[in-house]
Amino acid sequence: MCNISKPIQHANVEWRNGQPFATDFQDVYFSSDNGLAETDYVFLQGNDLLNRWQSLTFNTFTIFETGFGTGLNFICAADLWLKTAPPAAVLQFYSVEKYPLTLQSITQALQNWPQLSTIYQPFLYEYPQLLQHQTVALFNGRVQLTLLIGDATEQLSSLSMNTDAWFLDGFAPRKNPAMWQPALFEQMARLSTPLCTFATFTSAGDVRRGLLQAGFDVKKQAGFGKKREMLQGKFVGIAHD
Repeated sequence: MCNISKPIQHANVEWRNGQPFATDFQDVYFSSDNGLAETDYVFLQGNDLLNRWQSLTFNTFTIFETGFGTGLNFICAADLWLKTAPPAAVLQFYSVEKYPLTLQSITQALQNWPQLSTIYQPFLYEYPQLLQHQTVALFNGRVQLTLLIGDATEQLSSLSMNTDAWFLDGFAPRKNPAMWQPALFEQMARLSTPLCTFATFTSAGDVRRGLLQAGFDVKKQAGFGKKREMLQGKFVGIAHD
């Protein structure tokens, strides 16, 4: 029987002061204060990636992100990896996105940061292939990017892998409640290594409680920009009586 893939439903994007805005979710893709600094603070520092990669003792490191968006988190992670990780090690970056941006939109978004052009230009060249074939290798194989298109929980439930760090992104829980569900946190726990960490821009109570219930140690930290607090932590497993 022929397996016909579903056509991709791209995101509906408005442009406000040169920055993308998701029409369907009525939310921004990244902080209007400084998207680059937000990614660094929330996801790179939130998962302590600089220190972990400088002292890496194994050959692969796996990040899983919910909400690929403009690809900014991936671009920043790849940039830090290439600068700090051992040359023989491979970053496996997985991301799930229900409504991927078109090539035109993602190109326009990333052009906000010309200082990262050496990272995002090779990515943009491969982006059409990524949408069709899910996985591409970049930077002489030092980075492997997999983009899964569809519902986050459904995509995670079909995988078997070991995740070292979670970028829990996506639109705000009140704007995108379908994603931020206990079932998602349970799948995160199933796929986490014993030393796995997570970080997210939100401090929503339902998210905090859901992560705790799934077996994560959760701490509140000062948020980025206008956000008062964010969450970060690590997987500790679920206590049994």
